[in-house]
Amino acid sequence: MMVFTSIYGVVDGFFVSNFAGKTEFAAVNLIMPFLMILGCLGFMLGTGGSAVVAMTLGTGRKEKANQIFSMLVYIGFIAGVVIAVLGIIFVEPVAVLLGATDEMLKFCVIYGRIILMAVPMFILQNMFQSFLVTAEKPKFGLLVTVITGMTNMVLDALFLGGLRWGVVGAAAATAISQFLGGVIPVLYFIRKDSTPLHFVKTTLDIRTLFKVCINGSSELVSNISMSVVSMLYNFQLMKYAGENGVAAYGVIMYVTFIFVAIFIGYSIGTAPIVSYNYGSGNKNELKNVFGKSVKLMAGAGVVLAGLSMVLASPLSKIFVGYDKELCDMTVRAFVIYSLSFIFCGFSIYGSSLFTALNNGLVSALISFLRTLVFQIAAILIMPLIWGLDGIWFSVVVAEVFAMILTTIFVIVNRKRYGYWGRYYEDGTK
Repeated sequence: MMVFTSIYGVVDGFFVSNFAGKTEFAAVNLIMPFLMILGCLGFMLGTGGSAVVAMTLGTGRKEKANQIFSMLVYIGFIAGVVIAVLGIIFVEPVAVLLGATDEMLKFCVIYGRIILMAVPMFILQNMFQSFLVTAEKPKFGLLVTVITGMTNMVLDALFLGGLRWGVVGAAAATAISQFLGGVIPVLYFIRKDSTPLHFVKTTLDIRTLFKVCINGSSELVSNISMSVVSMLYNFQLMKYAGENGVAAYGVIMYVTFIFVAIFIGYSIGTAPIVSYNYGSGNKNELKNVFGKSVKLMAGAGVVLAGLSMVLASPLSKIFVGYDKELCDMTVRAFVIYSLSFIFCGFSIYGSSLFTALNNGLVSALISFLRTLVFQIAAILIMPLIWGLDGIWFSVVVAEVFAMILTTIFVIVNRKRYGYWGRYYEDGTK
């Protein structure tokens, strides 16, 4: 699901860049981090909630699990409506604050306000990505993602390539696909007995909601931090390279998210397995999942870094081949940025692991330091040393420190949870 979602995001960027123009493409990339912040509540409720729901199912309390699930979906939708209204009001001053030029500002506002209309459904879509795995329906989740992705790509081709609607068409295509991504799972979960999870009558459980928010706070922090850091990147790039720098960064973000989505998707997919086995006390299976996951993260990181370097030139030409200066800048940035894939998988999986184990504090610390503190420090310091190249190297430096931190937390907590080592907390093998 995550990989396909990132792929149709790439197609969206391709059509904006090639059929709307460089300025419009830069404008979309400038306002996008703000829009992503408003939709990331769904990641917190989805990942934090799926861990609690999966552990509740693991203890045999099916009705309680459905009550928690239903409560979270209702809260997510209501919060989404409030967020959408506030976002539409403040999108223009935010775009100005982010450094939008007069020419870019109108495109930022138009694109942002159309996307914000679909925020409630986007929040639900993000939640259901986790809950469909917990409900033992990952294939249906993939089907929903394929449907929404194909809708987005077809409408991009129609609205931008055919009707030439520019950023209006790009925003409309994305908003319609997000609406489908939220509505289709809702219709599915209304049906009873088709899945372990379905909608039931529920009440507001403040204690459980607080636990879900704390447990899923790492994902919220991670997504907010990534968006804040993207804003800072864009601000620095406007300073060092102008509009071309923002456009180049946009290309990298679109394409590299496909690679990062492999780590994120795997982590989301295995989290309910970890939660269920932790809830049922099956520590042997925890060790099995953890051991295989670490090996996969290491191998995938090396492969993806090499693949990204090889594809840097052809992928850059697909997006910005019409501008040689911009294309050359993008290729160089791509190659440098690719090194980060060697390290980022460990931290992404580590944060998800502790969320699944209901240790929201450690998970949040990993995400907070990885996506915000280390990144901000790097993006402020590295350009002072290496100029524009320092901006591209910033993410690599931040991921190295994040991997070291994650390794420390994994080692310190190994006996407490029993996912690694010869002895468990009670001293048994």
